[in-house]
Amino acid sequence: MSYNDRFIRACRKEQVDRVPVWYMRQAGRYDPEYRKIKEKYSLLEICRQPELAAEVTLMPVKKLGVDAAILYSDIMNPVASIGIDFDIVPNVGPVIDNPIRTAADVAKLRPIDVEGDLSHVLDTIRILDRELDVPLITFAGAPFTIASYLIEGRPSKSYIRTKSLMYGDPAVWHQLMDKLGDMVIAYLRAHMAAGGKAFQLFDSWVGALAPDDFRRFVLPTIERIFDELSDLPQPKIYFPGVASGELLPTLGSVKADVIGLDWRVPITEGRRRLGGGFAVQGNLDPYVLTAPMDVVKSYAKGIIDEGIAQPGFIFNLGHGLFPEASLDKLRELTSYIHKYSAEAIAGSKREEARHA
Repeated sequence: MSYNDRFIRACRKEQVDRVPVWYMRQAGRYDPEYRKIKEKYSLLEICRQPELAAEVTLMPVKKLGVDAAILYSDIMNPVASIGIDFDIVPNVGPVIDNPIRTAADVAKLRPIDVEGDLSHVLDTIRILDRELDVPLITFAGAPFTIASYLIEGRPSKSYIRTKSLMYGDPAVWHQLMDKLGDMVIAYLRAHMAAGGKAFQLFDSWVGALAPDDFRRFVLPTIERIFDELSDLPQPKIYFPGVASGELLPTLGSVKADVIGLDWRVPITEGRRRLGGGFAVQGNLDPYVLTAPMDVVKSYAKGIIDEGIAQPGFIFNLGHGLFPEASLDKLRELTSYIHKYSAEAIAGSKREEARHA
C-alpha cells in the first residue's frame, strides 16, 4: 500500500509536490452517513467502540481525499480518568457534574491511567495505524481549554469563573495547570506509542486571554508539554484556537513544529508574528463554505498563494467544520487545493530553474 506522507513532510518544512490538506472536525455532522450513526450512538459511545471510531475516522479520508486523518475522539475523553464526571450534551457541549472551584477540588484529581481507563482510544489508534494510507493525527485538549470546561461546568462565552480563579487564586490555578499538563503529556505519549503519526494540541478558547495573561498563566504549561514530548519523532502541532492572533508573538519558545492559525490573521502575517520558526496550518474561515464554489476557490487560492511562499504549509480551516457544510463542496475544495497548488509549485520551480 502506497503511503501519502505529504502532511508529515510539510510539518517538517520539507519540499512537497502539492499542498497537503485536512480539516478540523472532518469526521462529523456534515456527513449524512455519520449523522445516521449518531442517531444510534452518542459521541462517547462511538469513542468506546474502537472498530466504530476507526470507521468514522476513515470516512472523510475515503470521501474527501484528504492527506491526513484526525482521530475520532473528544478533548474531554481523558478527564474521566482523572476523576471528572461529564457528559457531552447535544447542542450544549461538555457538562461537568463536579466542577472544579477550590484547592480541595484540584487536590482530588488523580493521575491519568491511559492503558487502564482509555484502552479503547489506544485500540482505535492501533486499528487505524494498520488501515490508513495517510498519517493519523491524534489530539488532546490544552490545559486552559480543558480547565475552562472543568471550572465553568459547561461551555462559556465569558469564562467568568475561569478567570476569577486564575486572577483570584493563582496558586490553585497553577496547581490545576500542572495536573492537566501531566494528563496531556501521558495521554499524547501513549497515542504516539500506539501508532499516532502526529498530534495536535487544541487550545480552542485561549484567545480569550490577553497576551500578558497568556504568558503568565498558560504558556509555562504549554512549554512544558512540548518540552517533555520533544523526544518523540512525530510532528507536533499547537492550535491556539480562535481570536488568538495577538498570542502568536509569544509562542517562539514552544517546541512545536506547526502552529495552526485562525482566519483572522493572514498566513504571511502569522508567519511574521511567529518569527519564522514554525510550519503553519490554516486558515480558511469555515463559513466561506456557505458561498458559491467559485468564491470558495478564490479564498482558497489566496491562502495557498501565501502558504507556498515559504516551506511548511498545510491547508486547513481556521476552526472546525460546521454541521451545515456541504460534503460535495469539501470534496471539490480538496481536489482544487491539490490541483492548483501542484500547478503553482511546479510553476515556481520552473521559474527558479529559468533564473538559475
